[in-house]
Amino acid sequence: MTVGTRSGVRVRGLTRVFGERTVLDGVDLDIAPGEFVALLGASGSGKSTLLRALAGLDGEGGGEIDVPAKRAVVYQEHRLLPWSRVWDNVVLGLSKRGLRGRDLRARAEDALAEVGLSARADAWPLTLSGGESQRVALARALVRTPDLLLLDEPFGALDALTRLNAQALVADLWAEHRPAVLLVTHDVEEALLLADRALLLADGRIAREYAVDLPRPRSMDDPRFVALRRDLLDGLGVRPVATNLTTAREAL
Repeated sequence: MTVGTRSGVRVRGLTRVFGERTVLDGVDLDIAPGEFVALLGASGSGKSTLLRALAGLDGEGGGEIDVPAKRAVVYQEHRLLPWSRVWDNVVLGLSKRGLRGRDLRARAEDALAEVGLSARADAWPLTLSGGESQRVALARALVRTPDLLLLDEPFGALDALTRLNAQALVADLWAEHRPAVLLVTHDVEEALLLADRALLLADGRIAREYAVDLPRPRSMDDPRFVALRRDLLDGLGVRPVATNLTTAREAL
């Protein structure tokens, strides 16, 4: 892996083998600075494996990866430390970068304000709702001012209403800060609501690409959105039952 000064992503020929199984088989991927890309595929297709490689958490693969030095990851599980206050969780690890005391607290409070949790800075993680915990995880990523934000199914454990609110928050935060983003998701509607491009990972490679050239904020009732959703579901091999697209999405 090359950790360079670029603010986008360039991957060439990325391979990853586990035992006798090839999960990634020569993946090529480009993400422009400030671009929002969603990555979809069947379970076990290698989506999270690719994300972990970009995050620098798996160096066992072959190929070339050039990514920004400033990266942050948000997982489906918030991974907050229960023995540390919310604001301490937000700035976890930043003291190694020369920040101390009052500066750390100020950085944490600024990030929490952006996700609407100013009042919870001194709370314990176990007192937070699932949606609040995930917003803290987003604040922890934002406080690092990343050039590349990696989202690994960050809303998968949230209920439907909280998920919609979290998606809207991510859209607003991306519009404000403009990092390059890779979102791993199983949710077709989520991909089309948030991303500039949706990529389909299959057989170890990027099999198809869908440009999401729709004005923001997007409406799921827009005929162009409906057509893209139908095309993407077809690419995933999912056949909706009548018009019940929610059931189809959950079948992935």
